[in-house]
Amino acid sequence: MEHKNIVKPEILAPAGNKESFLAALAAGADAIYCGLKQFSARMESKNFSVHELKSLTEIARQQRVKVFVTLNSLLKPDETEQAGQIAQYLEKHVKPDALIVQDMGMIELARQAGFSGQIHLSTLANLSFPKALNQAKNNLKIDRVVIPRELNIDEIKAMASECPNGLTLEVFVHGALCYGVSGRCYWSSYMGGRSGLRGSCVQPCRRLYTQQQTKKRFFSCVDLSIDVLVKVLLSVPQISAWKIEGRKKSPHYVYYTVAAYKLLRDHGTDPKSKKHALSLLSMALGRQTTHFNFLPQRPQTPVKPDTQTGSGLLIGTVKGPKSGQFIIPRDRLLPNDVLRIGYEDQPWHTTLKIKRHIPAKGKFFIPPTGYGKSAGKTPANGTPVFLTDRREKALSEILSKPEFQIDHGSGQKNQFQPFSLKLPDKIRKKINAFDLHVYRTPFRKSGHTQIGLWLSGQALKDFPKHAHSETWWWLPPVIWPNHEKSLQALINDIQKNGAKNFVLNAPWQTVFFKHPGQLNLWAGPFCNTSNIPALKILKTIGFKGAVISPELGKTDYIQLPKQTPLLLGLVISGNWPVSVSRTIPAPLNMDQLFNSPRQEQAWVKKYDSDFWIYPNWNIDLRSKKNQLIQSGYTMFVNLIEPVPKQVKLKKRPGLWNWNIGLK
Repeated sequence: MEHKNIVKPEILAPAGNKESFLAALAAGADAIYCGLKQFSARMESKNFSVHELKSLTEIARQQRVKVFVTLNSLLKPDETEQAGQIAQYLEKHVKPDALIVQDMGMIELARQAGFSGQIHLSTLANLSFPKALNQAKNNLKIDRVVIPRELNIDEIKAMASECPNGLTLEVFVHGALCYGVSGRCYWSSYMGGRSGLRGSCVQPCRRLYTQQQTKKRFFSCVDLSIDVLVKVLLSVPQISAWKIEGRKKSPHYVYYTVAAYKLLRDHGTDPKSKKHALSLLSMALGRQTTHFNFLPQRPQTPVKPDTQTGSGLLIGTVKGPKSGQFIIPRDRLLPNDVLRIGYEDQPWHTTLKIKRHIPAKGKFFIPPTGYGKSAGKTPANGTPVFLTDRREKALSEILSKPEFQIDHGSGQKNQFQPFSLKLPDKIRKKINAFDLHVYRTPFRKSGHTQIGLWLSGQALKDFPKHAHSETWWWLPPVIWPNHEKSLQALINDIQKNGAKNFVLNAPWQTVFFKHPGQLNLWAGPFCNTSNIPALKILKTIGFKGAVISPELGKTDYIQLPKQTPLLLGLVISGNWPVSVSRTIPAPLNMDQLFNSPRQEQAWVKKYDSDFWIYPNWNIDLRSKKNQLIQSGYTMFVNLIEPVPKQVKLKKRPGLWNWNIGLK
């Protein structure tokens, strides 16, 4: 007997190029999400020009398939006008069903552009606890929230139970996992300016790291696959979409995953259909999979350092002498299959296209030299080989059907119209600049006049009540559903003792305060605030000031105060976490250094239920302080973390992206 649900959740398919978009249509997707060549959180995928997207959207509409456009990048101060132009163009010429956004500024820009579709909040916006959903709907008029992949089914149901009318939830059911919590990973940016919040992540978590002579890919995750367990989600009507990750994946992957989850949704109680769906997923060319935290009674770690976690299906390993290396494929190889040898951080990393059929257990000889960076490099025996793309004849024939042919618009240019950006009134209030020193545990004779403290039950044990009113209380950057009540209780207690200065590390955290206008609320650095429209939104929901994103470069820092509606601060020195995660690999020891391939060092520290990764050198913009004061900054944050005894901090410039700018 089939599960009866009033409205079936959409099967939401990824598309990073035209072929994947068409594969999603062919497989029966209900909706497709795709990005433009600008402002997408998957900038490494090919993505679409707006003209190409217009043509594809017309084809999708003919088949009653929705199209969502991702404008879910962090916006720098000088990008807001262009982002507004794109939203305006999309509304006039494409009319997508929804925009997917992470930046508060993009919400404001979409409204100013007159966008008439829905606004969906990306998982990068990190709305992770039930009480926050009312903020998203009632204050920001969000239509759908993409909830974190880290939540288990009980937590998902807790989110659904608090979901207000007119707001729905979107749940990831399949695809790649990041080690860091979405919106809380700065690893790629900290090591070289390429921000994951802007779709430019170089995936440092996938690399080999060494700790105490043990070298492993400690942080490289396998893929998420809820597979047959998705039937549980059918009982949660607030879930409007099952999302498949993979805008960098091939049409083959898109077709097989969409077809599989459509079967599981529509016929998941039929044993034959369920078996067929699992066989489709096994052919989708993904990594090994995990249910992750979906079942709270049986959580699975997504990090398996002894497992091959390269993208694609592991097809074999390199064998034989250097003069005649080969692989013996576990499955047959077809003409036009694409193989990838090794990982991107290995010198012999390369891709190869198969020209003829190779049977399973047959022998395929590897060309003696690669090309590009791998030219002349010979892979070591045992190097894994992954099947990353397949263009079987049946799928190629489907994609070549007349109804899937589009006008590429050769020679046509996007005619963006001028966009009149409505700026908020600049703040007139002037206060003296001050340093704020933020501690993890109660301080003793710190000598600093302005003190901050991360709010936790442990920190409050030895902290005098008379000091509550003058302290700046910092809320955590991630709040999980099971922490909501205990955090609310802590906030209530310190407010009874006169606490009035709070730094919130997600915009949604204002819901913990009954009268935010009567308090001194600042948006913290984890809010990733980076532009004037975002500051305008923050002001409307009760903030008095904002500590802007520490990822920005010099030009961005200097530009923001010119039209700010809020007081501004920044992190000027201290220990900044490159990633916050809900999991840690078993072989890795906390509070001990591990080394990157370039001998950069970091350590892991646990706070509450999360794991914070700290590099062993600090942010240090103190030499720029006078310039920043002249620009208009008021609060200068110094993050002071307890450093493990065996960790020695290095003296490095610590300028992050000040000179190179945010990419």
